[in-house]
Amino acid sequence: MIRTRRMLAPALAAVLLLAGCTEQGPQVPDSGYLTGKGVVTEWEKPTTGPVTFSGKTSDGSTFSSKQYLGKVVVVNFWFAGCPPCRAEAPTLNALATKYAGDVQFVGINVTDDSVTTAGFERTYKSTYPSIVDQEQGASVQLAFAASRPPKAVPSTFVLDRQGRVVARVVSLANESVLSTLIQDAIDGKAA
Repeated sequence: MIRTRRMLAPALAAVLLLAGCTEQGPQVPDSGYLTGKGVVTEWEKPTTGPVTFSGKTSDGSTFSSKQYLGKVVVVNFWFAGCPPCRAEAPTLNALATKYAGDVQFVGINVTDDSVTTAGFERTYKSTYPSIVDQEQGASVQLAFAASRPPKAVPSTFVLDRQGRVVARVVSLANESVLSTLIQDAIDGKAA
């Protein structure tokens, strides 16, 4: 099983990276990078079971989704060399601060090591932890692939209090849109 995950991890990461570069859409200022068309999906009733995942963060601690059952969780897939990921960092930090106590945010770095992840977190003053997924065989990406896979990087998921995916934003997360999706999950509108 571990060997299969190790073989699948680079392939899955490559698909995610390429998917983020294929659709043309708005350009991130001064980057020359097209972000994709961006797709926002909210499911009124979750059609999949809870997504359970865990992993080591850049500081070596362990994050487990099981710790946050009963709480809304926002999961953002990213990597340091991704211009849209850098562009959306202030939005995610602002929302993590706004919803502190009610919502747990977690990043999933899909390609970088813990040193690069920690450097990004310092540079962009991240207010929430990030799992370094490539150092553990892309286990978080594989956990989401069974239900609602990330379709590009960045991708942001909102999990309801039972750990089910109730919303997904593919491409840059817009603050107003993501705030609405989070508030819907808090209010139980998508369950």
